[in-house]
Amino acid sequence: MSDNFPIYISKEPVAYSYAEQKMLTIAKRIYQDNSLGEAWFLEHPHVYTAGVSAKIDELLNARDVPVHQVSRGGKYTYHGPGQRVIYTMFNLKKLHGDAPDIRLFINQLEDWIITSLSQISVNAYKVPNRVGIWVKHKDKEQKIAAIGIKLHKWISYHGIAINIKPDLRYFEGIIPCGLANFGVCSLQSLGINISLEEFDSILLDNFYSIFKVEMDFLNEQIS
Repeated sequence: MSDNFPIYISKEPVAYSYAEQKMLTIAKRIYQDNSLGEAWFLEHPHVYTAGVSAKIDELLNARDVPVHQVSRGGKYTYHGPGQRVIYTMFNLKKLHGDAPDIRLFINQLEDWIITSLSQISVNAYKVPNRVGIWVKHKDKEQKIAAIGIKLHKWISYHGIAINIKPDLRYFEGIIPCGLANFGVCSLQSLGINISLEEFDSILLDNFYSIFKVEMDFLNEQIS
């Protein structure tokens, strides 16, 4: 594709409320301009977010962590330092041609995460009817990455969150994604010592092979 596709990587944490408001503004601009879109790589300060399917009894103990109601699909999740959040604002009509397909797009996001994790010897996989990316750890299935997408006129926003080295105790304050019988893990808890920047490089190396989109440039400020 000839469209520019900027990817912004923020060195400083970005407040969730700011990012959510900015995402919708950008999604509307992408629709108006009929551009391909853009993506943001960032971290959030500690926050619980409640998707449109969240139930109040799935919030177990918020403590002093703010809770935000959000427009994406799904239930409760946690964002915080040590977690790589990637917001993908794609124009699916340009990404997929005349047949935009949200299921195909989610599959692409899943494959992007799984392919990248495989390069650091993590055997991650998807499970039918269970959102997210999973690994086997300590003889049970645990989630290592979450996915939550919203569409505005075939423009995607929100995105994915990959647990690199967050404080996993914060997940104890919620039932993550409404799945009480499954745990949450991180690369750190799997014994893999890698920085967010190092894992970013792996993700960026795999970007074209999954989406068939050329990155235009990298920038350290969110537009």
